[in-house]
Amino acid sequence: MVSILLPLILSFGQTKAAPEPIQVDGYTMGTTYHITYFDNRNRNFKGSIDSLLQKVNHSINTYDAASEVSRFNTSKRGIAFGLSHLPVILKKSDEVYKASRGAFDPTIMPLVNAWGFGPGKALTLSQASVDSLKKFIGFDKIRITRDSLLKLDPRVQLDFGGIGQGYGADVIADFLRSKGIKNLLVELGGEGMAFGKNLKKNKYWTIGILDPNSTRDNQFYKAYTEIKDQSFTTAGNYFNYREINGKKYSHTIDPASGYPADMPILSASVFAEDCTTADAWDTAFMVMGHTKAISLLKKHKDLHAILMYTSQNGSTAIYISPEIKNHVTLER
Repeated sequence: MVSILLPLILSFGQTKAAPEPIQVDGYTMGTTYHITYFDNRNRNFKGSIDSLLQKVNHSINTYDAASEVSRFNTSKRGIAFGLSHLPVILKKSDEVYKASRGAFDPTIMPLVNAWGFGPGKALTLSQASVDSLKKFIGFDKIRITRDSLLKLDPRVQLDFGGIGQGYGADVIADFLRSKGIKNLLVELGGEGMAFGKNLKKNKYWTIGILDPNSTRDNQFYKAYTEIKDQSFTTAGNYFNYREINGKKYSHTIDPASGYPADMPILSASVFAEDCTTADAWDTAFMVMGHTKAISLLKKHKDLHAILMYTSQNGSTAIYISPEIKNHVTLER
């Protein structure tokens, strides 16, 4: 999944005692990253961050032909694990795949390519061709051992677009915290982690969520939310779609139907303890729709969400998890 860019709302006051924020920006996973943190030692970790992200890309990025996941996708039987990242993301993928009853499924790669949203060549699809591709979709068609990732069908392929950016944000946040950084905000392609406070304002970090009526050239916010020691991710059908014979098709593919998800839900912003989890779930919510997502959220108290969807009268409706309502401000 290519999540929408979740711009950061950073406003710094003039508290004299607060150190100046260190800001690090860059490009990774086909998108940008923006990091702000406070460090009394004034250390700049850009070199280390870029090195970490290069290793993540070389493990899970399908646009890197030499990455571990790309080698798995072109293999007949599977691969041995090399870097440490692939087993971690596979474990979380399996967890959310089962909990979402298949709404989140990284083996969606052949359909992602076929619909023109991946590195592969887009196809002209019929119901028969979709049904043919669906035969080797399913996370139960891979096996994860202590040292290897195996496929039960040589045609199985993995796509971590719906979870990879969240994992990258976790890797950066974990690194900064290992260096003693307590107040930080990490954003990678709209997915991120916030810890501590914005010391310049002596307040918790605040992020903005785009209005579904935004266009690529005219982006504006529908909600602002305060974040305290947790992740934030958003999936939405804002700009990433294909138009075929006059009809727009979302980049979010439903593994069950084989077609782009066609639900009233417009965006799903998810908040969890870690960004990998939140990223996977925002993809699942876009597939299952707001009704099933709301029902699931009531059972999973470790997840909170802001869901925007089209109501029956055509207006934009918003669901906010009760636990975070006091931290959310809506634009009228």
